[in-house]
Amino acid sequence: MSDTALVVRERAGLRGALGAAGPLVALLALVLLGAAVNPAFLGPDNISNVLTRSAIVGIIAVGTTFVITAGGLDLSVGSMSALIAGLMILAMNTLLPFLGAGWTTVLLGMGAALLLGLLCGGLNGLLVVKGGVDAFIATLGTMGVFRSVLTWVANGGSISLDFGLRSVARPIYYGGVFGVSFPLLALLAVSVLGEVALRRMRFGRHVAAIGSNREVARYSAVRVDRVRVLTYVIQGVCVALATLIYVPRLGAATPATGLMWELEAIAAVVIGGTALNGGFGRVWGSVVGVLILGLIQNILNLSNLVSPYLNGAFQGAIIIIAVVLQQRRKPR
Repeated sequence: MSDTALVVRERAGLRGALGAAGPLVALLALVLLGAAVNPAFLGPDNISNVLTRSAIVGIIAVGTTFVITAGGLDLSVGSMSALIAGLMILAMNTLLPFLGAGWTTVLLGMGAALLLGLLCGGLNGLLVVKGGVDAFIATLGTMGVFRSVLTWVANGGSISLDFGLRSVARPIYYGGVFGVSFPLLALLAVSVLGEVALRRMRFGRHVAAIGSNREVARYSAVRVDRVRVLTYVIQGVCVALATLIYVPRLGAATPATGLMWELEAIAAVVIGGTALNGGFGRVWGSVVGVLILGLIQNILNLSNLVSPYLNGAFQGAIIIIAVVLQQRRKPR
């Protein structure tokens, strides 16, 4: 290997290391900023609240990482969550007179949520892969369909879980083990499984290959259509898991449930280093991205320097900046 090739390789390795460390450095900087802004920032109650709230979007972001790494996009996750929440609550309320306010009813409702998430994700995948509809258009359409169906079922209002069932299900969100909340434990489990699947398993290599060059992957005997559909199924299951953990928090579903979660998930994935045009993804980076977004929102709430209503503007700006930086890192 020539000296020039070695220099190019070393520089590429250095850029890769800096790119991987970037999200962690940003996370550390936000922790220091939060501590400087408000002494209560590092309090155990505040940190626990940030981590627990971030876990919901974090689980969704794990699924989003697979979809985007394969060169896809899913704008429907927030609306899908609202629909799943509403129908999950209706299912549990319907089973209540027959099974009572116990864990059997709650577990059946959770199973229904996971099944519905699988079906919604599969629908998105089939529309994109078999229907040949552009991912942006397909999921933009299902985003409207899912939320409209929930609004129609709720008659424009809310669908509330029975108070007896709400008491039973409450520990799913508010409970924990050894001081670690169940939502955070679920995020850790999903993240580990996602990272192993994406970086260590054949399926993950196929996902990245499809995102890099779909036709080359097809000629390499990769079952492109099946893998692409499965990424959307994984996304749907992740949305369902996050939703069934989130429902006990408020015990209700409204047309505003899950609003803008798709923006948060995409922003977290891009911040974490996943290429928006596909071909490379980092599950752990997406989790760090979610924590960055959660800390930004928390710091805004604690500092009162900027209205928390501008949080969406910050997320949108972060997506733009992250994509610009990705484009500038590309070799010319």
